[in-house]
Amino acid sequence: MIQAKYYGTGRRKNAVARVWLVPGKGQITINDKNIDVYFGLETLKAIVRQPLKLTETLSRFNVLANVEGGGTTGQAGAIRHGIARALLQAEGDYRLALKRAGFLTRDPRMKERKKYGLKKARKAPQFSKR
Repeated sequence: MIQAKYYGTGRRKNAVARVWLVPGKGQITINDKNIDVYFGLETLKAIVRQPLKLTETLSRFNVLANVEGGGTTGQAGAIRHGIARALLQAEGDYRLALKRAGFLTRDPRMKERKKYGLKKARKAPQFSKR
């Protein structure tokens, strides 16, 4: 018996997530840990589950995700992006709903580079007239 596996790559800031959707009961595993162990904040868990709730497939698929880079918020956003892309492979009818919710669009916001003469990207040293 061949089991269907749907794959999606998600990115946000410096985080990259490789996500597989496998038919199951709705378990979410991130880097071989349960979602409750990996993410402490409920908001991050909710971000990860958003595409599954929107398409009402929360109890239909198990999510297996490998994520690296960035912080916790970026990783949660990357997993959400990967899940949305994998759901498209599973069923193309979800495209309109996922697109309207903005889950298929990669968030372009990145950390701005530090410029010379400044302390950070925009923070300038204190000005003194004398």
